[in-house]
Amino acid sequence: MRVLLTTYGTRGDVEPLVALAVELRALGADVRMCTPPDEEFTDRLDGLGIEAVPAGPPVRALMRGTAPPTAAELTRYRAELLETQFDVLPAAVAGCDALVAAGLAQVAARSVAEAAGIRYVYATYAAVNLPSPHHAPPPRPGWPEPSEADNAARWELDARRVNAQFREPLNAHRAALGLPPVDNVRDHVCSERPWLAADPVLGAAPPGLEVVQTGAWTLPDERPLPDELTAFLAAGPPPVYVGFGSITPAPDIARWSVEVARARGHRVLVSRGWAELAVAGCFAVGEVNHQRLFGELAAVVHHGGAGTTQTAARAGVPQVVVPIRLADNPYWAGQVAAHRVGAALDGPAATPESLAAAFDTALASGTRARAKALGAQVRTDGAKAAARRLLGELR
Repeated sequence: MRVLLTTYGTRGDVEPLVALAVELRALGADVRMCTPPDEEFTDRLDGLGIEAVPAGPPVRALMRGTAPPTAAELTRYRAELLETQFDVLPAAVAGCDALVAAGLAQVAARSVAEAAGIRYVYATYAAVNLPSPHHAPPPRPGWPEPSEADNAARWELDARRVNAQFREPLNAHRAALGLPPVDNVRDHVCSERPWLAADPVLGAAPPGLEVVQTGAWTLPDERPLPDELTAFLAAGPPPVYVGFGSITPAPDIARWSVEVARARGHRVLVSRGWAELAVAGCFAVGEVNHQRLFGELAAVVHHGGAGTTQTAARAGVPQVVVPIRLADNPYWAGQVAAHRVGAALDGPAATPESLAAAFDTALASGTRARAKALGAQVRTDGAKAAARRLLGELR
């Protein structure tokens, strides 16, 4: 059997599909994968022997801009990405038995699968991305925050905005493929029963949401830590980690986090991330094995990405989440707070005082005990469960 996996986004979007790809191959399937053309993604797939199909513009350049893209730039960007998908996916899916798409940006994927007559699976890494009266839609870059208080009204507005961006060009392509038009683009992409690749304890689906919850898609990481990092960890008590992955945090957040941690007697290490963070006098690291590192820490300060939140939870380490108003970051911040395994801040409104209060919560003995208990419950077989289910459906 052959499966095409496709996503567009940062490492947090790509790595879960990499995990699924590895598990599918272990079960005998051939896999190819569409990702952004950034070198770190193509090198990652090449190193695993997975066929890479670049699609869309490099994402790292977009994330590292000196200013966020304007609404008009994002509208154009999304439109170009849709056209690229219809250019690339039909050839990529040739000979495949199924197409698995992750992320709303994969607007063309279901139509390509329909035209090829193969199984389509839509996967998301957080329940907040799926319509439910139990939560509001996640913030979408370039679109203003809705003023409606009611969740149902917010989801209706979200559907109208997605339709305004995508319905006309999507249906034009569907007509060219001999497919009928769709009315609600968002729900069409999400499908009737999407897969939720999130841990059922940390990120459970709300009541009434029809999903297949497989657990988070992760791979065991056996890489050793760099020698200099190992020496730093051994030279004193567990440090606090400050890192924001592919996100550029609000000004001063990293510096304030370091100052607050030090004021409480903690050593600090800073992850450079895509923003190339650096704080004077701090030990700085590049890309390292978080699965191995996080268990050695006093706390993890981060942006609320699904992968970082999951890894920290599994390590049983307290978290301080400083999310930006983007995608599922606020949702994961809320999950950390709701499970009382750390503290969550309103990223844009964070201050040294609010960070200090968050640190006091995260570093309390009760928080660490709850974090350790939660870590023992986090599943590690989500990608394997998803691979088995998909191939079982195809047989």
